[in-house]
Amino acid sequence: MDFTFTEEQQAAVEAARAVLSGVDPDGVPSPARGRGAVAEDFDRLLWRRLAAADLLSLTLDPRYGGAGLDPIALCLVLREAGRVLARVPLLEHCAAALTVQHHGGAELRQAVAAGAGRGERVLTVAAHGRTGHDPAELAVRADHDGATWTLDGVQTAVPWAQSADDVLLPAHTDTGRTVLALVPRGQEGMTLEEQTSTSGERYARLRLEAVRVTRREVITADGAWERLRLLLTTGTCALALGVGSAVLDLTSGYTSKREQFGFPLATFQAVAVQTADRYIDLRAMEATLWQAAWRLSADGPDTPAVRSGLPLAADVAVAKIWAAEGVRRVVQTAQHLHGGFGAVTDYALHRYHAWAKQLELSLGPAAAHEEALGELLATHPLS
Repeated sequence: MDFTFTEEQQAAVEAARAVLSGVDPDGVPSPARGRGAVAEDFDRLLWRRLAAADLLSLTLDPRYGGAGLDPIALCLVLREAGRVLARVPLLEHCAAALTVQHHGGAELRQAVAAGAGRGERVLTVAAHGRTGHDPAELAVRADHDGATWTLDGVQTAVPWAQSADDVLLPAHTDTGRTVLALVPRGQEGMTLEEQTSTSGERYARLRLEAVRVTRREVITADGAWERLRLLLTTGTCALALGVGSAVLDLTSGYTSKREQFGFPLATFQAVAVQTADRYIDLRAMEATLWQAAWRLSADGPDTPAVRSGLPLAADVAVAKIWAAEGVRRVVQTAQHLHGGFGAVTDYALHRYHAWAKQLELSLGPAAAHEEALGELLATHPLS
């Protein structure tokens, strides 16, 4: 079996590295720098560079100016973004645009997809529910009245909601059906309350009080929210892999130069064993990530489903378990081996640790996905 990436996927990685090469993980690049470590806005300059390199339209169809690549290519780019802690809503934007393309009506696709691919229309996703621990689709109620839908509820921890043009959010109807609504920022009845993520990104609690959207802006296709949630979770694993890989490189460089008793730290057996364990964590994170991304691509709406004993959600759960546990162990070991220097806030490791914690808990910690995996195993026994 050939596990190598295609030429198109490798080209996406090279383009991402070229664009992201100027991003400094040690600090928040201007003009994104705000009060202290909290950025007032995402990095607009980097956003424009990503758009110019066609990385925002990577998974969109050519008719919308995209390259028509699969989620594997997106995850490869997200891994590179995680390496440098890029402050852009790359995952949420691309996931929302792809969802609109695959599941939205013709009018919505025409109005959103091309502009999103060029970076002219910034999208984000509300995926954390009312508290971050409850199902996101139950946090907002959607009532249908002819050509209009009315939305009421609360979604918390919406990334860059103050900067995005539209928020794609799940909602439930009185029949228990889940729909997705694309709500323009500033829509009457929508209010944003300031929140800050662990990683220093600007989040918001989104309150909807009788917010009205047109039928065109609502996606009613079955399975659209489930697939969007799985794509967001897999993308989070890709970001975690990038963060973990950069941290291990940082640790390897430090322990190779830092000396104790006249010898580099890296020559001590205890140090070598710990870094080897973290290398194994990263390889497990990588293997489970690409399995989930491949399943997302193979089980896509335009391709036949993969016939296997477990559904796609099981592979995504396994990837998130490894991503959450693995990236936590990598940064904890890095902090330990750096000693007091690892706590210096001007050193890059401080920001990597904050990002790792954010990614570990985002869209559910390892324990939540272990429980979900157990339920899947109970209902889909392996033969």
